[in-house]
Amino acid sequence: MQKSGVIVGSILGATIVLLALTFVLIPPPIVSPPQIIVTNGHESSTVGEETPLPVTRDLSLIQIFERTEEGVVQVNVHRSSDVLGANGIGSGFVFDKNGHIITNEHVVENSDKVIVTFLDGRSYNAEVVGVDAATDIAVIKVNADPSLLKPLHIGDSSNLKVGMRVAAIGNPFGLSGTMTSGIISALGRLLPQETGFSIPDVIQTDAAINPGNSGGPLLNSRAEVVGINTAIQSGTGEFTGVGFSIPSNTIAKIVPKLIADGTFNHPWVGISGRDIDPALATALNLVDARGFLVVNVVEGSPAEKAGLKGSDETREVDGVEYPFGGDVILAVDGNVVRKIDDILIHLQRYKSVGDEMVLEVLRDGRVTNFVVELDERPNSGIN
Repeated sequence: MQKSGVIVGSILGATIVLLALTFVLIPPPIVSPPQIIVTNGHESSTVGEETPLPVTRDLSLIQIFERTEEGVVQVNVHRSSDVLGANGIGSGFVFDKNGHIITNEHVVENSDKVIVTFLDGRSYNAEVVGVDAATDIAVIKVNADPSLLKPLHIGDSSNLKVGMRVAAIGNPFGLSGTMTSGIISALGRLLPQETGFSIPDVIQTDAAINPGNSGGPLLNSRAEVVGINTAIQSGTGEFTGVGFSIPSNTIAKIVPKLIADGTFNHPWVGISGRDIDPALATALNLVDARGFLVVNVVEGSPAEKAGLKGSDETREVDGVEYPFGGDVILAVDGNVVRKIDDILIHLQRYKSVGDEMVLEVLRDGRVTNFVVELDERPNSGIN
């Protein structure tokens, strides 16, 4: 059985780190998570004479490329020689006329110097304005010739459907101005990060993404940005048919705060546990195999303050130890919870620090609502 790992790949080599989930999951005994390789980060764009108006019809791949190529940049990163993979290449795209450029956090992480190169070959030193490792988003800024700043339109990723055509533009292996195409192959994935938390609501695509693509845009058929290309699933470090992009609605939520404050504070609940699978449902005498079993509640967390209860015993069923006695979360703010992903996606899309969230919980055979006031989550994902 292979170990799971995250390999940073902004043409830096291969660095392995451990994976963990945002709410530390206790997996079923026979399930092993896949290997994830990180490849190489809004204000509404100002529409002016040099910014094309949004389109209302599907474009050909040629039209998508021609419409967006000037807004995609190459991001060269220089690091001190004692840092593994001292120099690297990633991608980015222009966010606004003020010179803000979006790329991945892992592209500019630990950088001493960041250089942005535009389509016509002109290069500028860039300042790192803000980073959010929890979503792998970074904002950098250049004082470039205004004629070079061609902001891309940010689309609505909530409108994506599996099977929709998409295109990726970036600098795979340093080959600038490269476009690949494919479809949305899945939605709502969890992408583990070395922070210990996971990025929820991630887009899965079969558009080829390779080292150097990270930070570049994933575009829909109207040439709108619907994601930031971030990672691939591979055993070799090169694309094998599964790539991941951070959705544009996450960009729209995170980037304005990074520009204003340099950081983004994420809300958290403070629980760990496991999804209800058929075996666990049988062990717990549940009618349906859905929901999330709370096994541990972090001391001092919003969950503890709200009165949530973790498991206090284990029982053996057919030779397997199962936790017992904990709350089972059935719904969040009235939305059905099938597994932990539903809670994390709801937090990412709709909630901020200080908000309240209503959890529908099954405890001792009765359904009860608990109101959780969300605090800022800690830096470590071991919760």
